[in-house]
Amino acid sequence: SRYGALRQHLSVRGIDAKFIGESVGLLCNSAVLPGSSFGTADIAGNFTGVVEKMAHTRLFTQIDLEFYVDSSYKTLKFLEHWMEFISFGSGVSPSQNGYFFRMRYPKEYKTDMTRIIKFDRDYSKQIEYTFYGLFPIAMNSVPVTYEASNILKVSASFNFARYRDWE
Repeated sequence: SRYGALRQHLSVRGIDAKFIGESVGLLCNSAVLPGSSFGTADIAGNFTGVVEKMAHTRLFTQIDLEFYVDSSYKTLKFLEHWMEFISFGSGVSPSQNGYFFRMRYPKEYKTDMTRIIKFDRDYSKQIEYTFYGLFPIAMNSVPVTYEASNILKVSASFNFARYRDWE
């Protein structure tokens, strides 16, 4: 399958398909949903003395998701190893001289479809966002403290090709 290599990479590192399909979504505790805008160009010359602005590209901002880190640290490992898969190494150990990063082809690491569903407290309403071509572009620093028992969280930023929303 298209994601066979990614799933195998994650599986070897202890992230099974059940965790990806069921658990990691439930561990997402907040999302900053994306905005969008248009790239524009100024067109002069259609009408004397008038400069028109025309839209040429729809641009999307990234989406930021925050996850609870489970007791086995699978959430953290899932994000780290997905990013590791995108920039796989040169075939030698990272500790050796001459090591460099190589990027995989986008079709190998982008998702076909990822859904985020936001429920109201009484579950009577929901809004659903479906993202196409989603992949992580940054995993933010994870503060670790031994003070009062805080739940460990990790946040990541994702890029995508497009989305649609339903209510």
